[in-house]
Amino acid sequence: MNDVRVERDDDTVTLAFGDALIQSRMNTDDPTALDLAYSQVAMAFTMFVAKPQHILMLGLGGGSMVRHLLHHFPQSKLTVVELDPNVIALRETFLLPPDGDRFKVVCGDGAAFIHASLPFEYDVIVVDAFDEAGQPEVTSTMAFYKACRSALKDNGVLLVNLLDAEPLCSRLIGRIWQVFGESVLPLEVECGGNRIVLAASDAVFRACATDLRTRWSQLLPVHRDMLDGLPEVLEEELEPWMPKVRATATRSGARHSGQSSGNRGGQRKRR
Repeated sequence: MNDVRVERDDDTVTLAFGDALIQSRMNTDDPTALDLAYSQVAMAFTMFVAKPQHILMLGLGGGSMVRHLLHHFPQSKLTVVELDPNVIALRETFLLPPDGDRFKVVCGDGAAFIHASLPFEYDVIVVDAFDEAGQPEVTSTMAFYKACRSALKDNGVLLVNLLDAEPLCSRLIGRIWQVFGESVLPLEVECGGNRIVLAASDAVFRACATDLRTRWSQLLPVHRDMLDGLPEVLEEELEPWMPKVRATATRSGARHSGQSSGNRGGQRKRR
């Protein structure tokens, strides 16, 4: 089990493993807010699945995303798998509700849970599993990512929170790419040392690319605020899935503005 620590100050409660690895931070003035940058970037999945019916999360931590998703997606059912009973024991400290029809926490191994899942069961799978050493190997293997793809619905999305430490980060993105093909989108996190990776089918990426601006306009205001600048990133990253006429116009606009139409941050060049 992890060395679990809870730290408090005037307006936050923080969960950490060991001396350095912060897992979660809750703003006591607004417990449903997402206080860490990586969790805000993670909400980019809403551009691909606007109204998920069933979300699976591997890794509970302090439950920041749980509180946020339960509050903002009242139609969603949320299942969380957490290996460490000491983390689960803190659910009241972090204002997580008891198990019920919409929400439950399973104490168990996330990788084993995924491998035992039925095909096409989840709209979104969030892999946010860490221990004191970082990314557990069992939730980073090719077999694990294949099981995640199998457990997703046809229009579902995999969301993986990775430590942005090389060479492991690129190696894990490569494994996800080998399972999902070209439709893998790494997103930079400005601070915190993380990278968010979204993966889905070509059809899901194509649907988002085709309807990108409409989807953006329909996001909740709280998500538009925290994802400011995302449409421009997606227009660039999803260009291969855009209708041909629109993709040509996007490239033309970039030339006229003197900007490169290449990948921001070199993400597509990694392959």
